[in-house]
Amino acid sequence: MNPLNIAIAGASGRMGRMLIEAVQEADDAVLAGALDISGPNVGTDATAFAGKPCGVAIESDLAKGLANAEYLIDFTRPEGTLKHLEYCAAHGIKVIIGTTGFDEAGKAAIAAAAQKTAIVFAPNMSVGVNVTMKLLEMAAKSFAEGYDIEIIEAHHRHKVDAPSGTALKMGEVVASALGRDLKDVGVFAREGVTGPRDPSSIGFATIRGGDIVGDHTVLFAGIGERIEITHKSSSRVTYAHGSLRAARFLADKKTGLYDMQDVLGLR
Repeated sequence: MNPLNIAIAGASGRMGRMLIEAVQEADDAVLAGALDISGPNVGTDATAFAGKPCGVAIESDLAKGLANAEYLIDFTRPEGTLKHLEYCAAHGIKVIIGTTGFDEAGKAAIAAAAQKTAIVFAPNMSVGVNVTMKLLEMAAKSFAEGYDIEIIEAHHRHKVDAPSGTALKMGEVVASALGRDLKDVGVFAREGVTGPRDPSSIGFATIRGGDIVGDHTVLFAGIGERIEITHKSSSRVTYAHGSLRAARFLADKKTGLYDMQDVLGLR
């Protein structure tokens, strides 16, 4: 089997470097390109940060950075990801998207690009998180009556979107299992005299501080008991390993939009 020729977007960032290390350590993958916005790191070796140069330079030009790539793993920002995606769709490069914070237009653009190339798009690439999503679906169906549902998430001080994409996805999974639409029942802020809680609502609470990688808890609070389903990340390496599993999943796919539930066979 030929190795997976993978390029990494945001190669100078924390997640980008974690992805680069994961690709370098994988027996079935090769670092084929590295992208970043214009800055001091452009033109430098992509693995210089690890003290082991690999001969792949960080590029800001998509044509140069993706010239040898069959896959792009992208954990950047929505505007950057969509620009990369347009190029990849036009050139048949498969894309693994871990970027969060897309609006509806952005999600529609991803769906349209999936008609031209194969894409795995998930707000969280962690295997554990996606197994947790399946557990939430099962739990929600059992706690459909008499239980209030709250989602609490915590991340590091540098995270720019809230609630996290993972928290929103958890809310969507729970709402769908209950036959609801998160757009109608999600409560994202409470202040002042809010009145009694709407029993059909799904509440969100956001914490930002320090270097928290990512904690998510879904609370089902009933009368006389409460059930908490929690996932805690202690390292971004789980996202990197999940992204490689996603790339392997796309190996025999030419087009289509998939998520980690597809990758892990949890449908």
